[in-house]
Formats: sequence, structure tokens, C-alpha cells
Amino acid sequence: MAINRSQLAKELEPGLNALFGMEYSRYEAQHTEIYDTETSDRAFEEETLIVGFGNAEVKAEGSGVRFDTANEGYTSRYTHETVALAFALTEEAVEDNLYDRLGARYTKALARSMANTKQIKAASVLNNAFSTTGGDGKVLVATDHPLGGGGSLANRATTMADLNETSLEDALINISTFTDDKGLNIALKGMKLIIPPQLVFVADRLLQTPGRVGTSDNDINAIRNTGMLPDGYVVNNYLTDTDAFFLKTDCPDGFKYFERSPMTTSLEGDFDTGNMRYKARERYSFGYSNFRAVFGSQGA
Repeated sequence: MAINRSQLAKELEPGLNALFGMEYSRYEAQHTEIYDTETSDRAFEEETLIVGFGNAEVKAEGSGVRFDTANEGYTSRYTHETVALAFALTEEAVEDNLYDRLGARYTKALARSMANTKQIKAASVLNNAFSTTGGDGKVLVATDHPLGGGGSLANRATTMADLNETSLEDALINISTFTDDKGLNIALKGMKLIIPPQLVFVADRLLQTPGRVGTSDNDINAIRNTGMLPDGYVVNNYLTDTDAFFLKTDCPDGFKYFERSPMTTSLEGDFDTGNMRYKARERYSFGYSNFRAVFGSQGA
């Protein structure tokens, strides 16, 4: 339905000095702090885990060497969604607008809506990290991710904890003990703490103070002193759980943002009605391939 003059009555009045309600600042591109960006030219993208070899064995003199096998593990699929929004202005509303900026105002609002939707979709991967299953049949943050060579791996603590010195140190230690699917140690480390705005002051005290937080002991801040979490912390304003926190690791093929079609805008007039129609459209997907990209907690 087109926006008509009765909906814009005040905008048509002479002497109107200002309109407000659409010119807010916005949180820009927070998804870039989490996701690696790739392009796609297909309806969806799939990434399959390749399970390598286990440890080598001692070969007795004169005996044959043991042959190991490799196989494929689970597959992660990124299905691109089309995200679009449009509005229309009646021919009369455009004709009678005294400031000739009606379209410009609403196209800014359209851009803001599209940007906000992208950030919500990006954050949904973490917001659903404890409830939505991935390619391996487990939720993103779980205690029992199945391994291709047998056994399982956890990327969360057995008991959820709030963000504090102990839980953060335990998370960093756990990340350093991650293995691949055949049980071989891999050199991973925590790179960045991702938090909702409610935890910003806790995170700042934990990572920026030279001494330990909340103690009278003259101890150093070990996390800061050892250079753990080199990328510090980032606030994501679209996280919905106020006490959940996530540590992004340097695991390859972790969080990915596939851009299928970049943002495009179009403007056209409708012959029958004379209405002017404005549209914005883009296609993309957010997801993850390797669960080792994150260690998380829902809080206590």
C-alpha cells in the first residue's frame, strides 16, 4: 500500500522546520567482528569436514607399516536468503511535497531497516548457539561434539558460569586443549571476547586492568600479561542473552558470511497509479563450519 498524503499531512505544511524519527545513528557492521566474508554464485554453499590421520605408530623391524584411512565428516550448508523491503509514495504525495526530499528521507529509513535486519541475522547464530543444531547434529556450543575418529569434544564448560576471571581463564585453557577429529592436538587460542552490552564493564575490568580484579592481592592480571585475547573484546548489541559470552578462536573455516548478491536499490514509477516505488534487496547467509571457532557460556 502506498504512503498517501493523509499519512504525511504535517510534511505538507508550509513552515515546517524539522522532521524527526528516522535520523538515528545505528550500530554499523558489527557482523564483521565475527564473520569472515566470502562470495557465492550459487543458491547455497556446502562445506564438508575432512577427517585426517591419527598418530603415527612404531614399526617393528621387518613388519609392515600400518595404513590409516581418511574420510569425510559432517557437512555444513549455507542457504542464502533474499532480504528485501520496499515502500511506495502516491503521485499526489510526491507532487505536493514542498521540500522535494520526501523520497530521500524514506530511502535513508529503508537503508537503516536493511542494515538492522542484517545485524539481527548475523547475531542469530550466537543467539541460537545453545538451541539450534548444526551440521554435526549438535548445537554450536555443546559438551559432546562427535569426532570422526571417535569420542567427543566440548566447546563449553560442563557447568555454565557467568563472565568472571575464573570462567574466562578456564575457557582459554580449554581452547588450548582442543584436538582435531583424530585426537591430534591443534594450536588454537582465544582471539576475541564477544559480549552483550550488559557485560561491557565486566569485560573492561577483566581485560584492561593491570592487576587482578576484585582482590586485594598484589597479583598481575595474567590474561593481560600473557597476551591472551589479543583482539580484546567487542560488544554486539544484537545479542539477546544478557549474561552469555563467547570467545572467538583462530580456528580456520569457522564463522562465515556468504554474500550472494550485494545490496541493490531501485526506483520506478507505476503506470496505472503514478505511485513511485522504492525497493532495496540483497541475498546472503550467515553460519559456521567448524564449531572450534567458538567457546561459549550462557551464564550461570
